Amino acid sequence: MIPGPFATALDLRDALARGEITAEAACEAALARIGAVDGALHAFHTVGAQPALARARALDRAAAPVGPLHGVPVALKDNIVTRGLPSTAGSRLLERYVSPFDATAAARLDAAGAVVVGKTICDEFAMGSSTEHSAFGPSRNPWDTTRIPGGSSGGSAVAVAAGLTPIALGSDTGGSVRQPAALCGVVGVKPTYGRISRYGLIAFASSLDQIGPLARTVRDAALVLEVISGADPHDATAAARPPLAIDWPEALPRGLRIGVPRRLLDEGVAPGVRAAFDAALAVLGDGGAAVVDVDLPHSRYAIPVYYLIATAEASANLARYDGVRYGTRAAGVRSLAELYGRTRSAGFGAEVQRRIMLGTFVLSEGYSDAYYLKAQQVRTLIRQDFERALAGADVLALPTSPTPAFALGERLDDPLQMYLADVFTVGPSLAGLPSLSVPCGFSADGLPIGLQLTGRAWDEATILIAADVYERATDWTRRHPDL
Repeated sequence: MIPGPFATALDLRDALARGEITAEAACEAALARIGAVDGALHAFHTVGAQPALARARALDRAAAPVGPLHGVPVALKDNIVTRGLPSTAGSRLLERYVSPFDATAAARLDAAGAVVVGKTICDEFAMGSSTEHSAFGPSRNPWDTTRIPGGSSGGSAVAVAAGLTPIALGSDTGGSVRQPAALCGVVGVKPTYGRISRYGLIAFASSLDQIGPLARTVRDAALVLEVISGADPHDATAAARPPLAIDWPEALPRGLRIGVPRRLLDEGVAPGVRAAFDAALAVLGDGGAAVVDVDLPHSRYAIPVYYLIATAEASANLARYDGVRYGTRAAGVRSLAELYGRTRSAGFGAEVQRRIMLGTFVLSEGYSDAYYLKAQQVRTLIRQDFERALAGADVLALPTSPTPAFALGERLDDPLQMYLADVFTVGPSLAGLPSLSVPCGFSADGLPIGLQLTGRAWDEATILIAADVYERATDWTRRHPDL
């Protein structure tokens, strides 16, 4: 019997190992589910049915399980390049681009036996908080299809939340795995900067970008991290550390301290989100954790600091898309300047152009010291705040998003309000720390709410263990949208 669409990756893997189903049957079930419900959700930009089935059949012919994800269907955000499938980064500029190589994370999933069934919708070049900035149309939240799924990894979050695949990869620059995970009611993890290779991740902001998993459960997400983490000769920023490995306890570690920066909750947090967050702290307290107050005084500057640094790096990274080497090229041009201008004007969407202009301005002569350099200095203060807070606490807790999912189109004409959706997630990104979102409740109108846990550098294990204990003490991750 094939496990249902909301089976975990671990349950599916075990059923495959026991011979209860074949990899081909699991792949066919995932493809059938995508065909049945994705028309209303638009989680996928590309579905690679034939290559996925061919891969699954090859796994069934193997003499033994290939790896810890043998036969498990997965989805990849469309800014993680894959050989043989389009890798568009949600942009018209790369609409017809097919990579000649696999990203390291994709290659490691393949080596672990996973079956990639397709590429998911994302904000263009991962720039957005709602997946409404994709050149190929938005994804829709499976809990309410009039709402955004979060961004920029919205398609991957929808794929997991709707039971299309048990796990997916996204990328997180300022919250783009954690925020859509929270708004879609799944688990999302941003690892320590350098834990996972960025080779083959189409760059947005190089000092912030990290690949991370979205999954139904904490242990599914941890399994994916174990598979894709580790040093990589192709990426100098991938740390020379062994892959992540976790021994799972039944209860919280004795004396675990959870720090709460309560001053950050004074304004802008929806009442339902605050109530769910307080209830989650109570559950952790009942489980033996000590809840302590901490202070992150410079986090009030996190949003402006993030958008100065990220846009500056985006401006530099996106300069390569000029119509000369690869990607879409404007036709009928008569000069190099016209080629650049027409290609980039037609290829980039409004949000990407906005960020390129801002980034170019803050790097320009006469302004870089006043803006970019100052932002880097405040980034250091933010990182030091986190280090001090984590000296007195093992884990920091906040809501992942200050509000549940908002309506499609509601903030498109107000970029500042859109950016503020990431107010709690950009701090750990600027500090390079591991951070995750785990479901912790629902709003009065039935929309998911997420709890964000942040840990010390390279200590993903502690936040994953705390989230796993919380997950097992509640039933939030066992609730699914009615599709």
